[in-house]
Amino acid sequence: MDDWLIPTDRPAVLITVARVDGSVPREPGARMLVDASGQWGTVGGGHLELRGVETARAMLEQGEARRLERFPLGPSLGQCCGGVVHLAFELVDRDHCAQLAARRHDDCWRLVALDGEPDRALVDALGHNILVQGGRYPDFERGGGTRVLLDAAGRRWLVDHVPAPRAHVMLFGAGHVGAAVVRLLADLPCRVTWVDEREDLFPAALPHNVVAEATDMPEALVHAAAPGTSFLVMTHNHALDQRLAEAILRRPAQRDWFGLIGSDTKRKQFEHRLRDRGIARARLDDMVCPIGIPGVKGKEPAVIAVAVAAQLLMVWEAAAKAVPPATATPASLEQD
Repeated sequence: MDDWLIPTDRPAVLITVARVDGSVPREPGARMLVDASGQWGTVGGGHLELRGVETARAMLEQGEARRLERFPLGPSLGQCCGGVVHLAFELVDRDHCAQLAARRHDDCWRLVALDGEPDRALVDALGHNILVQGGRYPDFERGGGTRVLLDAAGRRWLVDHVPAPRAHVMLFGAGHVGAAVVRLLADLPCRVTWVDEREDLFPAALPHNVVAEATDMPEALVHAAAPGTSFLVMTHNHALDQRLAEAILRRPAQRDWFGLIGSDTKRKQFEHRLRDRGIARARLDDMVCPIGIPGVKGKEPAVIAVAVAAQLLMVWEAAAKAVPPATATPASLEQD
């Protein structure tokens, strides 16, 4: 995730899927960074990506700053998708990317002039300027996704939505399984709060989307968590698991998801104990235990982590479909 943000100190070109028509491998907003010898991220692989890398490196050799290219996947590239992908190419601006990297947890919009002067801007979700380089950028709708926009003078702009991760995982337990889950979540669109009382178990270097919390009062973090948090409980202590389960299930019924590591036997034991402590049957039904997608039976930490990460992706995609689209700001002149 975000591996296109300043992974190289060398001159580089950022490639963005700016627009698509028909069946294509990646959606608008997919990005890839290319320098003279390396690449990070992907715009879909195959011949399209090969042509994109070749174009980016030719721009680096020629000193070209920006370009917008149309790639018909079937006729010109021989890819079975058959749609059309428009790729925007731009020489990387370090200030621009540094500001984005500092705001990984905020919605942002990148506006890059593809014609004329090399103007660009970075705008937050409320329309406030974070960074403006050059002249005035056009009005645009913040309710849509990444696209190409025409301003009143017919000048083309890349309007690129860089959304903050919507999903927040609060993971309790820094043992082998917890560490394996965190390694997988590092590449997924989420924020992770990783909780354990044993501070020495946390690795020295954490993924950029992970914050470690060493505390002997983890229930306080449960109480303070925002609605819609995904809770994963997998500590080294069953009594602590039960305390956390009770704290999570005493939260108001809302958009949370709660997964507890363990067997069917552990679930039955916890249900019995939590009922005795006043947890309603309906709330107990919200506890997912065992965790992981059905059909994956392996108990190795890496196997459990893959099954749980897949389960979380399913939960998050279902939640995203249930949320109505954001209200757009006044209309702009978009390319047909």
